[in-house]
Parts: sequence; C-alpha cells; structure tokens
Amino acid sequence: MSLRVSLLFPLLLVAPAAFAQDPAELAAMTSPWSGSGGELGFASARGNSNTESFNGRLGLRYTDDDWVHSMDLFGLRSRSESIQTSDDGSTSKVTSTTANRYTGSAGSALQLGEHRQITATLRFERDDFATYDRQSSFGLGYGTRLWDTDRFSLDAQIGPGVRRTHDVENDETRTGLIGRGFFDMKYSLSPNTDLINTLLVESGSYNTFAQNDFGLSVSMNEHLALKAAWQARHNSDVAEDKQKTDTLTTMNVVYKFK
Repeated sequence: MSLRVSLLFPLLLVAPAAFAQDPAELAAMTSPWSGSGGELGFASARGNSNTESFNGRLGLRYTDDDWVHSMDLFGLRSRSESIQTSDDGSTSKVTSTTANRYTGSAGSALQLGEHRQITATLRFERDDFATYDRQSSFGLGYGTRLWDTDRFSLDAQIGPGVRRTHDVENDETRTGLIGRGFFDMKYSLSPNTDLINTLLVESGSYNTFAQNDFGLSVSMNEHLALKAAWQARHNSDVAEDKQKTDTLTTMNVVYKFK
C-alpha cells in the first residue's frame, strides 16, 4: 500500500462520522452566543373599558475565550381606555398610560477560573411612575459560585459602584457611591422544568434599591418555553404618595438560544 493511500484511508473512515452529526449540534458547539433569548407577553381586554398590557425581555451572552459579555433589555407598558360621562350627560373617551418602564443592562466578566470572575456592570432604568424616574449605575465586583450540584446552583457577585438618580418630586439629580450585590439561583425540578430566582441590591446613602425576579420555566422543545414569573421591586426612600414596593406577575413565551 502506498503512502498516499495509507494516509487517505483513515480520513475516509472518519469523514462519514463527522458529516453524520446534526448541523444544529455543530452550530451549537461553535456558536459563542447563548442566553435566555427573548420573552414576550401581551394581554388585552375589551368591553366597557379597554386595557392593553405588554412586556418583553431580551437576554444575550457572548463568550470570547476568558471573557463573557452579557446584555439584558426589558420593557413594560400598560394602557387603559374608558368612557367617562360629564355632568351635562355627554360622554368622552379617556385614554391613560398606567405603566411605562424600560430597563437595560450590560456587563463583562473576566474568568479567573471555574465559576470565578471579575465583573463590570452598567444598568439604566426609566420609570415614568416612580419617585426616581431615571436611575443609572455602574459597578465592579467579584463573582463566584456558592453552591453547585447537578440540580442546584447559586452564583453571587458583590462589589462597589456609583449610582446617579433623578428625583421627579423635587427635580433633583444625585450621584453617590453604592454597594452592589447580585445573586442568581437555579433549581431543576425535572429535565424540562426549572425554578429561577435573581436578586439585585444597590444600596447607597439615600436609597436602597432591590429587585427580585422569581420564575418557573417549562420547556416545550429545544428553543421554546413557557415562563410564569413574579417580580418585586423596592425603593427605601420614596415620596409620600408612592408605594415602596411594586410587584409584577407575567406569563410569557420564551425563545431560548442553544
């Protein structure tokens, strides 16, 4: 057997096995993108009063060697429309916005080893119905995995940062140092059902902001899932006519990247 034939023979044996792999599996092995993908929820009511509510989220992760970059966008908007009767008996249609909130965050993490990293995070929020209608923060931190089993994981990030807020009640903008903590928990109830909880805390001299997101996700296939979620947001210093805690319950369809 010639040298050329002896070199080609093993390649001919390996080639069919390589081409037999699912193209989707090959793409997943090489793609640097991951994340929860997109979430979308919509509710509409019609009758004596008309209401519409929309919420959506986009979460992405990009891995580049020892760096992991992430982005998260969220939007919530609700509107109501009703018929009001005046003293003279005439009627008019009144439309009002009852919720209008947008948040965005981006971060980068330098991996120091398995489940250990140095993080940098930037977050911005706009809420037309809150005491602080605009909040932005930047934080540096150290992240590690506190608990790791086949079904349960708990990650934590903690570090200092700086925050800038606008108080709509007195039209005052303030900047101050904060301590930032982020905790991410995941528990697998079954191969297609997960419990997820994240907690973000930003505490400064004039306000402590905390947001907890709890969700139950049930996968229907490789890319689609249904997610029921409950969110609680708390600000320690608010105007007298404002509630310190807001809650939001959603049922969304989720598209997941693989």
